[in-house]
Amino acid sequence: MRREFIKDVLKRKDFGTEITVAGWVRTRRDSKGGFSFIELNDGSCFGNIQILAENSLHNYTSEIVKLLTGASVSVKGKLVESPGKGQSVEIHALAVKVLGFCKQEDGYPLQKQRVPFEKLREVAHLRPRTNSFGAMLRIRNRLAYATHKFYQERNFYYLNTPVITCSDCEGAGEMFQVTTLDLNNLPKTVNNKIDYSQDFFGRKASLTVSGQLEAESYACALGNVYTFGPTFRAENSNTRRHLSEFWMIEPEMAFADIDDNVRLAEDYVRYLTSDILEHCSEDLDFFNKRIQKGLIERLTKVSEAVFKTINYSNAIDILIKSGKTFEYPVKWGIDLQSEHEKFLTEEYFKAPVTVVNYPKNIKAFYMRLNDDNETVAAIDMLVPGIGEIIGGSQREERLDVLQNRIRELGQPIENYWWYLDLRKFGTVPHAGFGLGFERLIQFCTGMQNIRDVIPFPRTPNNADF
Repeated sequence: MRREFIKDVLKRKDFGTEITVAGWVRTRRDSKGGFSFIELNDGSCFGNIQILAENSLHNYTSEIVKLLTGASVSVKGKLVESPGKGQSVEIHALAVKVLGFCKQEDGYPLQKQRVPFEKLREVAHLRPRTNSFGAMLRIRNRLAYATHKFYQERNFYYLNTPVITCSDCEGAGEMFQVTTLDLNNLPKTVNNKIDYSQDFFGRKASLTVSGQLEAESYACALGNVYTFGPTFRAENSNTRRHLSEFWMIEPEMAFADIDDNVRLAEDYVRYLTSDILEHCSEDLDFFNKRIQKGLIERLTKVSEAVFKTINYSNAIDILIKSGKTFEYPVKWGIDLQSEHEKFLTEEYFKAPVTVVNYPKNIKAFYMRLNDDNETVAAIDMLVPGIGEIIGGSQREERLDVLQNRIRELGQPIENYWWYLDLRKFGTVPHAGFGLGFERLIQFCTGMQNIRDVIPFPRTPNNADF
């Protein structure tokens, strides 16, 4: 079947041309004049195309008037100028082939009335047929394309890092274990501990929480690289901000410091928001009207913004002096919570802000220790509505300091022998960050729950589909 995409057909003006489209019925209404109007959508764009099917078609009575929301059809017809409001073209059908009926008795859950997002998560295999999730996926797709375009234009190499790893990048221990051992008959050592030497990899292995460490090794050979892949956290959290499986974009730059890192992060976020404003206007207009008022204005401001950069210590002072009562009390040394990030971005600065130089005790071992011996060269970018969207740092390139930091945080230093080699053999200053792709999509769509910006969410007690 050779078909035209509806997004292209809606722009055409060559009336009288015979074309074929295919898609799913959104609505059908019958006229007393002996014909039916079918609103058809194929997922290529937010809009539908109207099909006029006359009762002279051979299957009008037997099939066409029985079409319900969700049925699939292919339509061969002529493109004509539409007399109706809100549409410039429509198709007068010469033939309508029913590919799949959608019978009322089968209980199709997506009808004309709006279905709550919570209910749609129970039918995640069907929710992409709704306006919200079709628009979300098209924006997600464009953001992925723009990500590759941004880094490729700046001489970064795309790197695929391992999904299975024996290193805990974050040091938090919240990792999903990968094993082929018989869980009903685990082999034990003489000390009655699990004998991982008999496991598939000969040692304990897990799903990755980040591709950063591996990316550093390639950055320290090729200059600039970036990863874009799935990451996993076995964190038992049921908030609207957390997933157990999510996607991360992680650039790494050799011969770079914290200032280079901040500039790259800001340029990247400005580039992405500008790109979707240009290429996803129809879908953004839907989110702006139905999901979050003022979304387009917010994205426009970010695309043009001069980002504010402040030290962590200054951020703490601002929070303390605000006079606000926070659920999590503010003092130097805490990790900023959502309510703190919200105040800084939405009330104080009313703009994105990048916080730098965090206390070493709340950050990972690989972040470069500052001269004060109390803070590290970390960066967190905070944006209105979401909070932290980017986290990164200048990496610790000094062998002795890195070794001490690993020991301080109680990490098994033998697991990082190869990572330490990078500091032994031609070490260089380098920096990078990670951006959670789903949080980015939340920011760009206004969707409130992160489970609604990924095709099939993985959360505690939820791995269906």
